[in-house]
Amino acid sequence: MKAEILCVGTELLLGDIVNTNAAFIARELARLGIDVYNQSVVGDNPQRLKESLELALERNDMVIMTGGLGPTYDDLTKETVAELFGRKMVLHQPSMERIERFFQHYRRVMTDNNRKQAYMPEGATVFPNDNGTAPGLAVEQDGKIAILLPGPPREMTPMFLDAVVPYLEQFSGSTLYSTNVHLFGIGESQVETILKEMMVSSQNPTIAPYAKEGEVRLRVTASAKSGEEAKAMVEPAVEKIKEILGEYIYGIDVGDLQTALVKALQSKNKKVAFAESCTGGYLAKRLTEVPGSSSVFDCGVCSYANEIKERILHVSHQTLADFGAVSEQTAKEMARGVRELSGADIGVSTTGIAGPGGGSEEKPVGLVYVGIATEDSCEAYELRLSRGYQDEREYIRYLAGSHAFHLCLKTLERL
Repeated sequence: MKAEILCVGTELLLGDIVNTNAAFIARELARLGIDVYNQSVVGDNPQRLKESLELALERNDMVIMTGGLGPTYDDLTKETVAELFGRKMVLHQPSMERIERFFQHYRRVMTDNNRKQAYMPEGATVFPNDNGTAPGLAVEQDGKIAILLPGPPREMTPMFLDAVVPYLEQFSGSTLYSTNVHLFGIGESQVETILKEMMVSSQNPTIAPYAKEGEVRLRVTASAKSGEEAKAMVEPAVEKIKEILGEYIYGIDVGDLQTALVKALQSKNKKVAFAESCTGGYLAKRLTEVPGSSSVFDCGVCSYANEIKERILHVSHQTLADFGAVSEQTAKEMARGVRELSGADIGVSTTGIAGPGGGSEEKPVGLVYVGIATEDSCEAYELRLSRGYQDEREYIRYLAGSHAFHLCLKTLERL
């Protein structure tokens, strides 16, 4: 079955809101074995919405739409679908009652236009909304299916998982199962060179590389009649990748470096503390984005000024005078200082030149030192992170953080 994702909302076209719904739905449809052939976005305009819907159904068997189910005059997704399918709009009494209970529960006044949300194309399958007032629905006719979902992700996501997935399973002829292998310290082109023969010869499962700043993700995907069967096909391929690229792999299905680090710290019952100069709190920000990070992270020190390095982290004044803030010696003393200050098992520091100014021939933009201190050792690692890009300050800061996380993971392996 071929599907199209059609997201409705002028705010999406203007870039005021990032379209996370399409990415989520595409992943879920892939898991169900439903092929997504097209994705599109249309504003809140009845004529353009109708044209986009007609095109979507002309070239695909199914269209999944988000947005345009609200109570206001410009929320016309249901009405447009009803017109295209030749259906009348009729009151769905269970939805009306749910909407009324919603307003009663939150002690809010229900205005007349909210009744609009309880009207559905005649014969539609209705999906209840436990997190808002707009129900979802599906309409089937002549081998074509339109699925309508609310726009807010907090409403759309649970509705899709709880109601739409069971509805769609009847149309899925196969199931996809994917495993993500996360690598750091190796480029996409090098990964492809090493694994080319395996990637070309493996058709089911498939192996696809995806690159982002400093990282490569290998998605291994198999198609089978059941999830268990597909998983059994994926596992040998993943094991072979581990044998070939094991030194670069920092996790399987972990999401990202900071999540992998939190899980590793939790599994070993260890804590980490950060002393940041060039990253300016970036390590702490990324780590605390991970749920559960409070169990492994107590504090970070943003020691941008040398005075703070000396007064809070006890970096020697002589070290700063002799070697400078951006040096192996300072990185070590920062890491050691924050570990002693916090009582953490591992102290991590970053100091460097993120640019665009401040560099020299001896210490160019992109030079970063990462310090790692434990009870038994203290090491510093020199990084050269500039790639000659324009405005690469954020890129250097991000990569510095990623390297710090990765070095911390490697240190944990020895503890």
